[in-house]
Amino acid sequence: MTTIPGADRQPATELAAHVAAAWDAQRAHVAAHSEFYRALWQGRPPPADLRDLPELPLSDKAGLRLSQAAHPPFGSYLAAPRAAAVRLHRTSGTTGQAMNLALSARDAAITQEVGGRCHAAAGLGPDHTVVHCLNYQMWMGGVTDHLTLEATGALVIPFGVGATELLVRTMREVGVTAISCTPSYPAVLERVIAEKFAGLAPRDLGLRLGLFGGEPGVDDPAFRARLAETWGMQPRNANYGVSDVFSNFAAECPHDTHLHFMAADVLHPELVEPETGAPLALEPGQSGELVLTHLVRDCQPLVRFRTGDIIEVAETGPCTCGRTGFRFSVVGRSDDMVVVRGLNMFPSMVAAVINEFPELSGDYRIPLPGPPPYDALPVVAEYADGVPDTADLPARVAAAIKAKLGATATVEIRPAGHFPRTEGKTKRVIREDR
Repeated sequence: MTTIPGADRQPATELAAHVAAAWDAQRAHVAAHSEFYRALWQGRPPPADLRDLPELPLSDKAGLRLSQAAHPPFGSYLAAPRAAAVRLHRTSGTTGQAMNLALSARDAAITQEVGGRCHAAAGLGPDHTVVHCLNYQMWMGGVTDHLTLEATGALVIPFGVGATELLVRTMREVGVTAISCTPSYPAVLERVIAEKFAGLAPRDLGLRLGLFGGEPGVDDPAFRARLAETWGMQPRNANYGVSDVFSNFAAECPHDTHLHFMAADVLHPELVEPETGAPLALEPGQSGELVLTHLVRDCQPLVRFRTGDIIEVAETGPCTCGRTGFRFSVVGRSDDMVVVRGLNMFPSMVAAVINEFPELSGDYRIPLPGPPPYDALPVVAEYADGVPDTADLPARVAAAIKAKLGATATVEIRPAGHFPRTEGKTKRVIREDR
């Protein structure tokens, strides 16, 4: 039991028999071989019908971390012989202790197939030469996403991170037409181009397509417009995943900037209320925490796993592109949420306001001075290159945050280049109490 070719274009009714059979095999596999879930379920068997999954308790990253600490290196949720694992990845660790991820040959093949659907939906194909600029050092975003890019038929350059001058020269010499990277990485390239390549503009490199993932940013229309204007390319949110579950299982298409869920044949989604864990209907307009269950996974199967991502469902009907998965946007991470006088603030919301000011670079941080509660949202931004110090700008930014988000903010603006430009994930919320 593996994937269904073209599953991203098939309605749920056509996938129902496959999904039922896949879950029947998977629940037996987990019950028989996962010590972690047997303990969590206290001997209760998983239900035969996926609609009854809410009868089971939720699992989360904290539990997995404890399991790996007690049973290194893969935890007691390793449900296959160690010899079955053919690849080891490690999570980035941006939200805590890095985790070891084990993949069987089948796990790796399914991951590549599903990720390939996502990159193809975003517009990548055999006519592209794409340079892949994510970290290859154990992170899932490196070699695994490289293989998902290859699954589209594109010519893939395994560049990784660092050596940015060499990257610019390679893009010019080879004729690169697409780039795969984090949304914050183009700012690194822009700075190197300005400093090292006189007379060269980013759009002179000839990129037609930007495939972004690993951190938020591309959902913001102002940020998209800035990328398109500076680079002359189409920015696409092409790589949404949860490392413990799948490297990439959702992406946008040319017709809709919402993420399309692409893994209905191998992954079962739920929504829950973040505070209570109560089930929520997966329907347009609903927001909640995304919970995922593997339908096919050998090494580290997860059941009712809390991703920590708060999403909002946009549509559940087919898209103009022909894909049938539900469409959604990511509001933010539950562990990045900052509550200011009862208002839930996420970094993506702050970014949307920051990007409305052309005087700012778009980079920012939210430094929290101690534990909650917070009476005001502290925001530190930086000027764009060549913009002089403007006395009233902090007040104007604070006023915009108040008007658009409802929260009082204290705003500081630092000189251009104040924040380091990262080639990996950029952490926006800095908790000084941790």
